Amino acid sequence: MKKTPSSQRWLQEHHSDSYVLQARKEGYRSRAAYKLLEIDRRDRLFRPGMVVLDLGAAPGGWSQIAARRVGPKGRVVALDRLAMPPLPGVEFHQGDIDDEECMDKILKSLDERGIDLVISDMAPNISGVNAVDLPRSIYLAELALDVARKVLHPGGDMLIKLFQGAGLDDYIKELRRSFRKVAHRKPQASRARSREVYVLGRDFHRE
Repeated sequence: MKKTPSSQRWLQEHHSDSYVLQARKEGYRSRAAYKLLEIDRRDRLFRPGMVVLDLGAAPGGWSQIAARRVGPKGRVVALDRLAMPPLPGVEFHQGDIDDEECMDKILKSLDERGIDLVISDMAPNISGVNAVDLPRSIYLAELALDVARKVLHPGGDMLIKLFQGAGLDDYIKELRRSFRKVAHRKPQASRARSREVYVLGRDFHRE
């Protein structure tokens, strides 16, 4: 299949991207690892011994960071519809977040203590049409929030990727119903032209 000019530009930019090159050098599976590292340095997301659920985990950049931060006494459970090569300290489940059977399997694997932190770097397949992409993104975010409400213990946190545009403000309002603190983060590792924004909900409480 012939590449379009825009896809050719993306590939050229990707292969010369400093974060991509750094990820290859340092052994991270994606440049997204640096976004999580930056947010963690600022907000101290992880602690040794935590239980973390990583939604949309493939290819595994965020799971790598989480597993290293929580250490051998912690636990990282990862989910993605795509296959992901094994990672030390990461329990991977392949399936869709809206697949009830898959999610039931994950929920049953968790102990009564619940999850300390839910992280989600999920994004829909981008079409370039905002009227299509934004609703898809919000839908995934709603699914992630629904999962978080089921698995987080009181006081737990959630970090999720969203895109600026229609539906974002309403979603933030919904987050505030379940988290006592909500903050926006735009890591330097995010490409300047990207509309992505990370939203951090802290101190989960049940309604």
